[in-house]
Amino acid sequence: MKNYDVVVIGAGPGGYICAIRCAQLGFSTACVDGELSSSGKPVLGGTCLNTGCIPSKALLDSSHHYSFISHDAAEHGINVTGIKADIHKMIGRKDRIVQKLTRGIAGLFKKNGIDWLQGQAKLLGGAEVEVTPAGKDTAEIYQVSAKNIVIATGSVPAKLPVAATDRNRIVDSTGALAFTEVPKRLGIIGAGVIGLELGSVWSRMGSRVTILEALDDFLAPADQEIAAAAQKLLVKQGLDIRLGATVTGTGANNREVSVTYEQGNDKQQLTFDKLVVAVGRSPNVEGLGAEDAGVNLNSGGGIEVDKQCATNLPNVYAIGDVVRGPMLAHKAAEEGVMVAERLAGQKSEFNLDLVPWVIYTWPEIAWVGNTEYELKEAGKKYNSGVFPVAASGRALAAGDSDGMIKMLSDADTDRILGVHILAPNASELIPEAVLAMEFEGSAEDIARTIHAHPTLAEAMHEAALASDQRALHI
Repeated sequence: MKNYDVVVIGAGPGGYICAIRCAQLGFSTACVDGELSSSGKPVLGGTCLNTGCIPSKALLDSSHHYSFISHDAAEHGINVTGIKADIHKMIGRKDRIVQKLTRGIAGLFKKNGIDWLQGQAKLLGGAEVEVTPAGKDTAEIYQVSAKNIVIATGSVPAKLPVAATDRNRIVDSTGALAFTEVPKRLGIIGAGVIGLELGSVWSRMGSRVTILEALDDFLAPADQEIAAAAQKLLVKQGLDIRLGATVTGTGANNREVSVTYEQGNDKQQLTFDKLVVAVGRSPNVEGLGAEDAGVNLNSGGGIEVDKQCATNLPNVYAIGDVVRGPMLAHKAAEEGVMVAERLAGQKSEFNLDLVPWVIYTWPEIAWVGNTEYELKEAGKKYNSGVFPVAASGRALAAGDSDGMIKMLSDADTDRILGVHILAPNASELIPEAVLAMEFEGSAEDIARTIHAHPTLAEAMHEAALASDQRALHI
């Protein structure tokens, strides 16, 4: 039995980052992962890299280019005729990007001396991990031991009993990233991050997309002023978003899939060429043997941890989607770094309250901190500064002037409490807010920070000024 200082279970953004940081700190490190590529070969990167964050962004960018050329290029004096989409080439580009990045992680493992144990891990209790090799019909199961174990097994698509996936007509998010042709009629169950991003991809390519959302509120976790504006824009772009629509049944054959749903007192039925089930994700603990090993689980089926991601068992930690908090790749990665550094005796911390959210529609939606509703519910006095993107010279020059930036700050201390963005490249704007809030910065701090002109980032500057009723361009 081989012994390690650290064994990380899972090679997604949390796991592989944790393993690399552990190796950098001088720990003998192994990472166990049983993910297989579409060709059946072991692959690193987890869901995010193989069937989530990266492939979806590749298709979002490709479809955005197609949509721009089809509908918006003429405004810039660029006239294009005979435009045609090659879906096979688009999917192939996505696959090549994924392959390049997964190979890059393998290279980083080799560079840092990390042993990649290709297989399914199972906790045996104590300090031992059983590994069942992946990608083989018959293989010898073996064990390794570790002074410390970090569980980073991620999450899996949540299942909806009334819409069981069949990998043909009814698919999950993975299937929706591999369509070989544009479905004429696409149904999506769920108007969350995944549903909106996938809906945007295929709507831009020509699908008639209908999104069925059981909740009455659109993007309930987001600030509702931002959510309402985003909903209007997405509907304008062609997404048919039906709120309060509870799916009650589905039926599929080789040609199409029917969906029945209830909306208020009305019962309705729709027919699609493809149906995507995007109702969220669930912690992935299947086959891990966590409960048998004595690891406490939380009410959501994930692993119970403290603020430093320690489980109830000594020297066993858990990070990422399999624990509390938002299921976001950057959250998992930062937890992985924190755990690695604490194992080395450092005092690293992780601020769960300042994890930024991003939805990669167009314009993008991003936020961090409290929403206005949360502040009202808590009875806090606050200032609100809103700056419309339409007042940004850079946005007008680019032809992307939809959206707004909203900054919420404490009425007494001016400390920033939340920032909410609906804007082009919101994902690139939100880090400024996170940094300011991490250092307990004020709206005045951003207002006094020189922002280059002309940039979209100036809208953040103006939102900070607006919170004190002194915006300069509205």
